[in-house]
Amino acid sequence: MTDLVRPAAAWELQTVLGKFAAQKVPVEIVGHGALRNAGRPCNAGVVVSTASMRGVTLYEPTELVMSVRAGTPLFEIEAELASRGQMLPFEPIDIGPTTGAPAGGLSIGGVFATNFSGSRRVATGSARDHLLGIQGVNGRAELFKSGGRVMKNVTGLDVARGMTGSWGTLAVLTEVTFKVVPLPESMLTLVYRNLPDDLAIEALTTAMGTPYEVSGAVHLPKGAAVRMHHAKLKALDQSLTLLRLENFSASIAYRKDKLTEALKVFGTPLEFGVDDTWSIWSELRQLSVMPFSNSTSLWRISTIPTKAPEIVAAIKKFMPSEAFYDWSGGLVWLEVPAAADAGAADVRRAVAVRGGHATLIRATADVRANVDVFEPMKPEVERLTRGIKAAFDPLGILNPGRQYANI
Repeated sequence: MTDLVRPAAAWELQTVLGKFAAQKVPVEIVGHGALRNAGRPCNAGVVVSTASMRGVTLYEPTELVMSVRAGTPLFEIEAELASRGQMLPFEPIDIGPTTGAPAGGLSIGGVFATNFSGSRRVATGSARDHLLGIQGVNGRAELFKSGGRVMKNVTGLDVARGMTGSWGTLAVLTEVTFKVVPLPESMLTLVYRNLPDDLAIEALTTAMGTPYEVSGAVHLPKGAAVRMHHAKLKALDQSLTLLRLENFSASIAYRKDKLTEALKVFGTPLEFGVDDTWSIWSELRQLSVMPFSNSTSLWRISTIPTKAPEIVAAIKKFMPSEAFYDWSGGLVWLEVPAAADAGAADVRRAVAVRGGHATLIRATADVRANVDVFEPMKPEVERLTRGIKAAFDPLGILNPGRQYANI
């Protein structure tokens, strides 16, 4: 039986990790469990949870800055921000529901540990881009901090941003400080119907190339679109290409007219107002069109937008699949049938030929333990990765094997 340890403060976490480091005991780092079914399974007999390390330690609405303990649930942070008319700018993805974990279980530490960002990334950047500072405990059981509460406070190596995307393999975050932004006064969604994948991506990239500040650019082929819970979109029974506009009401009206004129060759879009827009994009944040299933695996593919339809088409030659294009095609969530390797050979070959990288998000634990979940590293990148790991966690006790089998 796996032991569970839940330190409630940074000093307590430091003590706990000091004991495990002295004994060379590997530990799995979790928040509330929303990410446990993604990535490679850890080979550890002890679980250290940050779930008890929660709460806002600093919030300056006028300065658009917030500091929060790493175990604070994302929904609590977003509720606090919304009460002041503000929000997180990068629209974090909650992958829990698509991997079999409960919805709403994502911690803010998990957000920055994975750097998973939602549709608004095309306009505002990723989670990493809005991180100002961190506090944490590394594998040496050393308490450290990096960055601060303002921009331009880093000289030398930006350790704080270097931690994003490390999946808890370098240190356990105890507190994060990040930028926030005002909620938009109004928003709307334009929906183009029945476009094939290649034309849809052309429409999305054309929209992103205009000066009209599109904050979301998504394409759902018909197979994914009919999985939407939003009744009006589901009833259309067609592929859907969605563009979101946000800002002041007067500005949106002007930009909508200009954008539809620029995209007139793709047809006349349907228009959805504020309430529908909140509903639609909130649903997409939880990947509802890629629901949890034991009979399928899920890949996350980053590529050049114009290459995305080619990658999906190439994979479909070898296996049936369903795609959800985000970031105007720069991000593809691809569902494939469950298999001994989750289709890794075909997926990686298609991506390698056209450029990009692929991460296996959902598969059984046995499959994730035996295939490359993250994009295989080039030798020079692996040397750098091992060097960083040795500096922060020389004994290899933090999330061993979480990203790569031998690191």
